[in-house]
Formats: sequence, structure tokens, C-alpha cells
Amino acid sequence: MPATSNPWRLYIDGKWCAGEGGADREIVNPATGEVFAHAPEASPAQAQAAIAAARRAQPAWGRRAPIERARIMRRIASLIRRDAEALARLVVTEQGKPILEARGEAGGAAEFFDFFSEFARRIAGEILPSDYASEQVWIQRVPVGVVAGIIPWNYPAALVSRKVAPAMIAGNTIVLKPHELTPLSALYMAKLFEEAEVPPGVVNIVCGAGTTVGEALSSSTDVDLVTMTGSVPAGRRINQVAAANLTPVSLELGGKAPFIVMADADLDLAVRSAVTSRFMNCGQVCICNERTLVEAPIFDQFVERFIAATKKLRVGDPLREDTDIGPKMSEKERVKVEELVEQATRDGAKVALAGGRPKNPPTPKGFWLEPTVLTHVRPEMDIMQKEIFGPVVPMIPFKGFDEAVAIGNDSRYGLSAYLFTRDLGNVMRAVRDIDFGELYVNRIGPELLQAFHVGYRNSGLGGDDGSHGLEHYLKKKTVYVNYSGSNTTGLMPYSGK
Repeated sequence: MPATSNPWRLYIDGKWCAGEGGADREIVNPATGEVFAHAPEASPAQAQAAIAAARRAQPAWGRRAPIERARIMRRIASLIRRDAEALARLVVTEQGKPILEARGEAGGAAEFFDFFSEFARRIAGEILPSDYASEQVWIQRVPVGVVAGIIPWNYPAALVSRKVAPAMIAGNTIVLKPHELTPLSALYMAKLFEEAEVPPGVVNIVCGAGTTVGEALSSSTDVDLVTMTGSVPAGRRINQVAAANLTPVSLELGGKAPFIVMADADLDLAVRSAVTSRFMNCGQVCICNERTLVEAPIFDQFVERFIAATKKLRVGDPLREDTDIGPKMSEKERVKVEELVEQATRDGAKVALAGGRPKNPPTPKGFWLEPTVLTHVRPEMDIMQKEIFGPVVPMIPFKGFDEAVAIGNDSRYGLSAYLFTRDLGNVMRAVRDIDFGELYVNRIGPELLQAFHVGYRNSGLGGDDGSHGLEHYLKKKTVYVNYSGSNTTGLMPYSGK
């Protein structure tokens, strides 16, 4: 399909332009397996042009009063809410999640701009006493400059906001690369940025593969921060490339959340929560319940109730409001999940609920998978160590809290963990001993805007959300202000007294 006939365009320096990185990319609807759109492919030169536009725009944007930046951000939030249904349906079509979840994502995309706009009056500096009379020491928080944002396919609208909103309020400009399989939500939002009168160059959207466009952004000497959500291999590559220029990075790279249920837990709450946490977005969420650990006395009962609840879930057309589980994102992702299940059964796991490809799929070519429940798993199995990112749950019994913590912590990931118990002692021990960046007690996600979404180990570096996430978009500048009228400070040797 010629680029000139493609209605979708890159957004660079406030202008819409065709991609110059080769043939337009086919965008496939996961529910049908059919191509429904074409996306422009940026060239590395266009990525550099976007960075240059962001560099030109940053000084003026950074000099604006934060409250002025906030007004534009609130306009963006309003426009997202106005177009929430259209945006949600686009998310469903290119990503596959059920429409009710997509509407929640669209709402969250707006909330990010509202939330970070509130920091217009909250980015504070410090005044420190000097060693000299008639002098003050100021520590200011100032924009880092130009941000490169790289996002995955599982939340193609909300993650745009998660990167763009904090960058904007801090006074930065940004070049954002959506995932090559789900670029349309980001391009749709670019139209809203334009309508909100975001100045040219402040937000730029460039599409393409990580190996070309992502590499160009991460390796640029004119980028001051790379913030990325995605896979561990991609994060390692970005960290390696950015390190050549000593460019700071913030990486959120997935998880392998243990879902720990003690014998004293509210069993109905724990079952409902475990089902929701495992199967939302077809299991394609970094904080999903990836390993269900249940105390031995209630294990059989929990598994029975979990399977009963899971059987009630409807796998089907994601545009229907009664659908609970949509398709997997792609055929490649579907096959990856199937291979993990096959390996687990070869290693001795038992299939308590057989899922896999449905005999009568909602559509013939969609990437459908029904839920699978595995028991008789061991902590060292791949199914317990590798991120599944699909509608499959391995379940394992444990004897006592200490064993649960040991199994839970046995992971190269360290993003989210869950604990269900009525025992305050167990809660406090979990806070102390569970080595994950987020711990949810008697509840599940999603995470809150005002909190800090942070992972340990292979789950990443840095983090997102709240005041702590915003810190990545600011750097500190120390200013010595002498108002004595003389220039004697600093000329005397330091006495240490």
C-alpha cells in the first residue's frame, strides 16, 4: 500500500508526514486476524528530525509557567474524555482487550494528564544555609530536556499518557515511539494534542520497529532521558545503547507476580481477585497474577473454586460488553504461551483445566486462547520462572508463610506481589520479607496514579507514577547566590570549622 494513500501519519514538529522507513506496516486486528489498517514507518532520519524538533521546542516550553503547561494538559484530558468511546474502540481493534477494559484504559489516559497537571504548583526546590554570610544555596528542580518514550502493545493509549504527561508538566519535550503492532492509539492521541494546541515539537509521535526507530532514539546524543516500558531483552538493549552516552534510563520490564493466599484469607475475595488478576487483558499485564501460591489446607478448595469461576468467563468478541477475555495480541504471542504450557506438562505439570485454542473460536482467524489451569508444578519449572503473559495460571501449595515467601522471591523479576490474609503479623512480615517493588494486600491492581510503580531485579530501573516517578523527568541544579556585594567567598581555604 503506497504511503501516500495511508490516512495515518507520523506527527513531527506539529506536522503530519508520511513515513520514510519503507513500506507501511500492516496492522492486524487480533480478534479477526485480518489487516484493518496500515501504519507509517519512520526512518532513523525522521526519528532524528523528531528529536531535533523537540530540542528546538524545549527552551520555550520549559520557560512557560507550569500553570500554563497545566492548562494545556487539562485540555488534553478533556479531549480524551470527549473521544473516549472512539479511542476505546480503536484500542480494542488494534490490541484485542474487551471493550469494558478499553473504556477503563481511555479513562486512565485522561487521568494521567489531570493528575500530573496538579504538579504545576508542587515542583519545589530547596534553600540551604551557606557557610558564608549574605549567601544562600538553592537547589532547583529543572527539566531534563528531551525525553524519548518507548511503550509496549498491551496498553497502547494509557501508556502514551503515562510518558507524555509527566514529561510535559516538568517542562520537557518528548519523542514517543508506540509499539509497531499497536501504533494507532498513539497517533489518534496526537490528533488530540494538536487540537489542544500543544506547541509544535513538544510532543512528537514516530512509529517503527525497536531495532530501527527505537535504536535511533536510545542512541541519540541529543536525548536526555529514555523512559521505556516493555520486555527485558528490549530494556537491556536500550540500557546498553543509552549507556554509551551516559543517558539516564527508566525501565519497566514486566513481572512474575506471586499471588499468595493464606489459609485464613477471605476465600471468596481471594478467588475473585485471583481470577480477575490473571485473566484481565487476556493475562497480558505486567502486574498480573502469574503464580498462584495457596496454603496447603485450602489448596484443593481454592483450585476447585478458581476453576468454577474461570469456567464462567466468556471468551469472545472484545467489542461485546459481555466478553471477559479477548484474543491474544498476536500469533507469535499465542504460540509462546502454548509452548510454555507444553513444556510444563512435559516437566510433570497436570492440566486441571484444559484451555488452549477453542474448538469453536469466535472467529476463524483470531488469536484465541481459553484459560488453562496447571497444578503439580514445581518452583524451578519454566512456567514458574518465565513470564507467561497469557491466560494460563500455575498453582502450587505451600506449607507456612516462610515457604510462601521463599517461593515468591525465587524469581528474576520483582515488580508486583499479592498477599491475602487476615493476620496482621503475616502482613507485616510480608512488607519486610517479600522482595518486590509493589505489594498488594487483600486487593489487586491496577496501581494508583499517586503511588510509585517500581520493580526490582529484571523488572527494571527507575519507575513510573506519582511524585517519585516525576523525579525522573527533572534534574537538580545547585545555585550559590551571594548578595554581600563582595567576592570573598570561595577565596579562603576551607577550614572545616
